[in-house]
Amino acid sequence: MLLGHEVSGVVSEVGEGVTHLKPGDRVAVDPHVPCRTCDLCKTGRYNICPKVSFLATPPADGALTRFFVHPADFSFKLAENVNFEEGACVEPLSVGLHSCRRARVGLGHVVLATGAGPIGLCVMLCAKALGAKSVCLTDIDQKRLDFAKSMGATHTLLLKKDESEADAVARLVEMLGDYPDRTIECSGAPSALSFAVNATKLGGALAMVGLNSAALPFPAAEAILKEIDIVGSCRYANTWPTIIDMISMGRINVKPMITHHYKLEETIQAFNFAKSGQGVKVMIDCTRG
Repeated sequence: MLLGHEVSGVVSEVGEGVTHLKPGDRVAVDPHVPCRTCDLCKTGRYNICPKVSFLATPPADGALTRFFVHPADFSFKLAENVNFEEGACVEPLSVGLHSCRRARVGLGHVVLATGAGPIGLCVMLCAKALGAKSVCLTDIDQKRLDFAKSMGATHTLLLKKDESEADAVARLVEMLGDYPDRTIECSGAPSALSFAVNATKLGGALAMVGLNSAALPFPAAEAILKEIDIVGSCRYANTWPTIIDMISMGRINVKPMITHHYKLEETIQAFNFAKSGQGVKVMIDCTRG
């Protein structure tokens, strides 16, 4: 099957009845293809439609090809000052925006993102764009944290393998001056959920984004007694126009995340390099020439 779900491109043809797009338009693509008729779709939560199809998720092919067909209502015109690589990054940024919305991130909040990989970086960018006062990222890799700081993270905290959770939380609170209002768990690491619950302020909110196939330890008593609002955050919904506007208006600068570039003919090299973990966002250009 074909891979690829972080997509931008040029419209080559449109179907009958399509009026908002025309050949030659530059677009970014929401990879969902939902049923559009169930209650979830009708209330805007098409990301969890039971019949949803998603690019590069079996049995659906992805977009790592020169041409592919996609519904017009899930294709969004790019602003003139947003380039194709930024357009492809609308997808991971949408994960960040959706999780911030789920956690109700707003003006003046102190936000914690656990995990400084691409999703943690996108959460940081979106939280700041939504008005967060400060954003702290945690990770076990200092290089990732240094990169996050270069992209605008207000604080970073290196988690030590031989450190207790209580000590890590204490260091976090000492650095921030208080517990964070909102926490977004991006790593899926076995210990991260417990850390996130214990690190979040009384009456705060926690959105879970990172996936792990194993059962994770969960401090239920702490979550209950702190009355933390805990929500799942699955992909995204209704985010493309907002992210495109945020990039176009300069509220988000995603360009530093785009670290390496390959042509379609170099796809194997691109995947091998991405697997090495040396890049952040590795772009594959599917145009000819």
